[in-house]
Amino acid sequence: MANGELQIRDSGFDIADGRMRNGSVPVSVLVAQVPVSLDIERNLEAILAVLDEAEEDDLIVLPEGALSGYSENPSFLEGVDVQRLSSSLRALAEEVAGKGLHVVFGSCLWETGGWYNAGLYFGPAGERFVYHKVNLATSERGHFTPGSRLEVVQLSIGGRALTLGIQLCREIRYPEQWRYLARAGVQVFAYLTNAVDGDTEREAPVWRSHLVSRAAENQRFVLAANNAAPGQKCPSMIVAPDGRVVWEVLSDSTELKRCQIDLAEVSGWYLSQTRDDVV
Repeated sequence: MANGELQIRDSGFDIADGRMRNGSVPVSVLVAQVPVSLDIERNLEAILAVLDEAEEDDLIVLPEGALSGYSENPSFLEGVDVQRLSSSLRALAEEVAGKGLHVVFGSCLWETGGWYNAGLYFGPAGERFVYHKVNLATSERGHFTPGSRLEVVQLSIGGRALTLGIQLCREIRYPEQWRYLARAGVQVFAYLTNAVDGDTEREAPVWRSHLVSRAAENQRFVLAANNAAPGQKCPSMIVAPDGRVVWEVLSDSTELKRCQIDLAEVSGWYLSQTRDDVV
């Protein structure tokens, strides 16, 4: 952040050699590492500031709990104003539609008498998709209801079809979930995390290696956004299907990164060779 304004780092059209493949149409993605507080209004302001810097048809990825707030201490749920959260969700949806954006963000949701840790997609035509975190953290169990389905969402970005999958935080450690989604057609993974207050030097290299592996083993793009807070255990990253790290940041500062990705890089080469007869 400079002079109080958000700054986007733009890598240009190609993440490899300065150009897209012949005939390829780029998809613009924007990973936003922003601070996540326990104040819904402050979080909404941070998200709207990112949207103000975005361009029409950007696919934007924000951290886990980006709207509601999040803490490893589940007692924070007692302070969440459900009505304020609902009104903020409506306001965000209206802003997304008005700007013609595609936004993936995290929020705790109160549904059917219980809390869910969710990843949400809001689209330019009012589209909505909600993923309920399947593999809850130990601290979340007994306070959140676990999801029971791994689903994908079909997007239309500038006339281009894109299949998206969402995973949250500790689910990086469960590659079978990612493979299931890849086989269901996912081309781009949005990975939302709030992995902070840890031992950065010891833990961050492990989480980083997981992100690279999830991209390379499935030959899919991974867009990862973490909370801009001290003690990051996981970098915010953009990883290409061949495992190339296009961008990464490990800091407690606000960081926005836009780049153009080429969906032609997505492949089923390795997945097609899985030994289903022994696994």
